[in-house]
Amino acid sequence: MNLSNMLWPMDPSIKIGKLDIHAYAIIIVCGMVAAFLVITALFRRRNMSSDLFLTFFVIGLPVAIITTRLFYCITDGLPISEWFKWSSIRKGGLSIVGGIIGGTASIAVICIVKKVNFLRVGDCVVVGLLLAQSIGRWGNFVNQEVYGGQVTNASLQFFPFAVFIEKTGTWHYAFFFYESMVTLTAAILLFLNAWKNGKKPNGVNTACYFIVYGLTRSIMEPLRDSDYVLSGGGIPWSLVMSLTMLAAGLGLLFYLLYNNKKKEGKLIGSVNGEEYGIASYIADKKGEEPTLDKWNMMCKIYPENYKKPTDKKTVEENEEPKNEGKED
Repeated sequence: MNLSNMLWPMDPSIKIGKLDIHAYAIIIVCGMVAAFLVITALFRRRNMSSDLFLTFFVIGLPVAIITTRLFYCITDGLPISEWFKWSSIRKGGLSIVGGIIGGTASIAVICIVKKVNFLRVGDCVVVGLLLAQSIGRWGNFVNQEVYGGQVTNASLQFFPFAVFIEKTGTWHYAFFFYESMVTLTAAILLFLNAWKNGKKPNGVNTACYFIVYGLTRSIMEPLRDSDYVLSGGGIPWSLVMSLTMLAAGLGLLFYLLYNNKKKEGKLIGSVNGEEYGIASYIADKKGEEPTLDKWNMMCKIYPENYKKPTDKKTVEENEEPKNEGKED
C-alpha cells in the first residue's frame, strides 16, 4: 500500500449540504492564511504599518486569482467560452506563474499610488508567497498531479521520492514534494533574513525569490508529465516565464548590490551613511504616527523616533473624576 492511498481517497472533499469543498481548495486557503500572518508580522518587523498590508491583500489577492486563471487559459489555448465557466474552473486550470504576474503588477500599482517603496514591500510579500506555494503544492498531492516521469525501479518506488498515481497505475517522481520542500526552505531562509537584517539595499529578498522560484521551475518544467505542461501554440509558456523570472532575479540582485556598492561603499549596508534601508516608517494613512513596537527592529535602534503607545489604564487614571454628586 502506498502513502497516497493511505492518506487520501481519489479527489477528496468535504460535503456540506449539496456543496463539495475539495481538499485542494482547503489547502490553498490554509496557504493564504499562513502567508497573510507571516507578511503582516514582517510588515511590523520591518517598520511598516501592518494595516498597510490589508490594502495590498484586499486588492492584490483577487487580481492574482483572476490572472492565475487567465494565464492558464491563454497559454493552454482554452476557448474563451470556457475561461470563467464554473464547471470548467472546478475541474482545475490555474497557473501560479499567472498569479505572480498579476500580484506583482497590482502591488506595483498600489505602491505607485501610495508612494511606497515597491522593493521594501516585496521583501516581505515574497516570504509569504513562498510559504503559500509550499503549502499549496500539497493540494497537487491530493489531486495526484504535478509529477515527473515514471519510476520503474522498484527499490525507488516509495514516498516521498516517488508518488503512486492511480489513474496511470504507476509510480512517478514526486515533483510536487520536491518543489514544496525547496520553496519551504527558501521561505525560512528569506524570513530569517527579513527578520534580522534591515540593512540596505531593499529588494534582496525579492530578487532571491525570482531566482529560487525561476530556477526550480526551469528545472522541473521540462521533466513534468506532458498533460500538465502549458504549451498553447507549441510554446512551453511556464518554462519561458520561469527562465524569464530567473534572469530577472539575477539581473535585479546584481543591480541592487552593484548600485549599493557604488553609492554606499559596500554591498550590504553603508560605510559612512545610513546603513538601514528601513529606517523611515511607512504608514498606511496620512498623519499616522509610529509607536514603539517590540516587534519593530527600528524601535530598538532609533527609539527616539517613536512615541510610546497610549496606555488605556494610564489615560483613565489621569482623567478628572466626574462629579457624581447633586449640584446645589
